[in-house]
Amino acid sequence: MRYIIVGTGAVGGAVGGRLAEAGHDVLLVARGAQYTALRDEGLRLTTPEGTRTHRLPVADGPEPVDLDQDDVLVLAVKTQDSTAALDAWSTRPVRGGGTAGERLPLICAQNGVESERLALRRFRHVYGCCVYLPATFVEPGRVVAPCAPLTGILHLGRYPSGTDGTVRAVAADWEKAKLAAPVVPDVMRWKHAKLLSNLANAIEAATGPLNDPEAFALFDRARAEGEDVLAAAGIEATGKQEQEAVRGDRIRFDPFDGTERGGGSSWQSLSRGTGTIEADYLNGEIVLLGRLHGVPTPVNDALRRTADLFARERRAAGSMTVAELTALADAEAAP
Repeated sequence: MRYIIVGTGAVGGAVGGRLAEAGHDVLLVARGAQYTALRDEGLRLTTPEGTRTHRLPVADGPEPVDLDQDDVLVLAVKTQDSTAALDAWSTRPVRGGGTAGERLPLICAQNGVESERLALRRFRHVYGCCVYLPATFVEPGRVVAPCAPLTGILHLGRYPSGTDGTVRAVAADWEKAKLAAPVVPDVMRWKHAKLLSNLANAIEAATGPLNDPEAFALFDRARAEGEDVLAAAGIEATGKQEQEAVRGDRIRFDPFDGTERGGGSSWQSLSRGTGTIEADYLNGEIVLLGRLHGVPTPVNDALRRTADLFARERRAAGSMTVAELTALADAEAAP
């Protein structure tokens, strides 16, 4: 199988680089400065084992790519970019007949729970991927993935549920690439649990790393809203004990000389000045479900709006105090 990584940022770069190291056929897809850097200098993947440069095929979109029936598309863009990517790739012809949307498997290796629904409108064979893979991408062409002994744990399953031979074959490939890939029949249960933890992303993006009681208290309030909303909607998420049992000692942050632990995906978006952020599909997912099921979500609404404002105005990541952000959440929660 050839893996076409659509969106070669932190997650896409780490997965693509590890698959290439394991001997798999990989095509990277990127835009702008990232595409230029990958084309001219290759993908520089830094792990606790060192830095390796991968000279891999790269494209800036689907037009120059000839698709084959054995290709697997891995969607690793931020959710706000999913629709454009899905529209572009789903209609591409596949050698032997049909289009990518009809013939090829698509794996949504993204935060949030919306991309799978968007994909299923355009692709017949959609797979969810719950990504636990701490990595940083703030410099074109370079991805830092500091965890060991595994680079990441990525639960895989059909969407909306189930398993099949395709996902088991993909998992077997990924397991050989320092990526644990448990195949589960309820992948969205894992993704909803990850969604709850990602509610902290907006706090980190606006105020910096969560390292004081006030920041954790704000996150606890956002998560409590999320848990109430999921319960009202009848949506089950995996519990902390179940998640920790899977991780065990297979993945740990392993800092190496000259590298500090970077911020999460939303912090990285602000640091790169992309002008967009995924808060609408993280905190915004909780707000949406709250409105559908009559559950107030003032904290998540304040976090969503603040993160969106930071992105639109290209404010510096971490430039707001936790006290200021908490005051906005309190104002939103006031009668």
